[in-house]
Amino acid sequence: MPSAIAVRRISAVPEALTIEWAEGGVSEFASLWLLDNRFEVRDAHSGQRLIDITDLPESPRIRSAVAGDGAVRIEWEGGSPAASFDIAWLAAHAYGRRAPAPESERQLWLEGALLDARRDFGRARLAQLRTSPRARHAWLTRLLQDGLAFLDEVPVSESTLLEVVPLIGRVLETNYGYTFDVRSVPAPENLAYSDLGLGLHTDNPYREPVPGFQALHALVVSSEGGDSLFADGFAIAEHLRASAPDAFAQLTTTAVPFHYRSGDTELHAERPLIQLSVHNEVTAVHYNNRSIAPLNLPPSEAPRFYGAYRRLATLLRDPRLQLRTRLDAGTLVVFDNQRVLHGRTAFSSARYPRHLRGCYLSRDSVYSETAVLRRELAAAAA
Repeated sequence: MPSAIAVRRISAVPEALTIEWAEGGVSEFASLWLLDNRFEVRDAHSGQRLIDITDLPESPRIRSAVAGDGAVRIEWEGGSPAASFDIAWLAAHAYGRRAPAPESERQLWLEGALLDARRDFGRARLAQLRTSPRARHAWLTRLLQDGLAFLDEVPVSESTLLEVVPLIGRVLETNYGYTFDVRSVPAPENLAYSDLGLGLHTDNPYREPVPGFQALHALVVSSEGGDSLFADGFAIAEHLRASAPDAFAQLTTTAVPFHYRSGDTELHAERPLIQLSVHNEVTAVHYNNRSIAPLNLPPSEAPRFYGAYRRLATLLRDPRLQLRTRLDAGTLVVFDNQRVLHGRTAFSSARYPRHLRGCYLSRDSVYSETAVLRRELAAAAA
């Protein structure tokens, strides 16, 4: 089928194919990259590659490149077989031209106090997600872009959470089981199960892997206290990078040990408070002052780390950076546990009981659910 991508000129030298696009810009494709990405060396059903890099010549040389019917046919010198590449496929995979998936385009929100949980974040009724793939995709996309989304009119029942979350992703089992109940209990093994207010934090940085997303379903809400707090850790990290680069660097390079123990559980992991990708982008924030174990730092380095740690902690205490909201009974909130920090104000369970049921979702499953829906909706619209 002819490609809809317009090309001005195609040329080749032994080392690379060059395409000049009609709308402007030039893309170059290395000969070895092309040889490695032939459709002919992938399984027709799974799409997985059937060869290894050692099956290819180290420096393949292009003999010719001929365009026709929306494709480019390339022949190589030596024994490598010829192959055809769809021009639209090349445009989609050219370096610097690849359009990111909508759900990967993060929308940072620094001053959470200026935002309204009912107006400024993804919000839908459960019935909409159950009946409309398009509404579910839109809600999931907002969840991934903002790191936080709300679902209303979820039946107030302890069994509902596990019935609903398959619309979002796959549940992770932990030492708490598939779900956990956030309510006040005597002598709690975790301060989350008390009446105390909790500062902004991420959950379970002592696990491998850290839970990707968290879902909390409000079953009983307190009419006094127990407000939910949220903050965008990515926005705060970027603010710190711009305002205090030395502190930012310290928090991205210092390994912090996290530890949790209970009667039947012992968990330990080590990671920086701010985690970066190979592209120097913030990919995770791990902040839980309750579970930081003694750091293994030379005394000479302690002042620098603790100074940076204090800067971050001070930002997290700033009310301007906190979205504050009271969940209604029947509201389900879902958030990226490696991005959005959460907390709560104190309450008195003796006077006003409060009960949230929660679970963790694997990070990749939420992204997968969104991508599959996007693919299916695009196919239906074609």
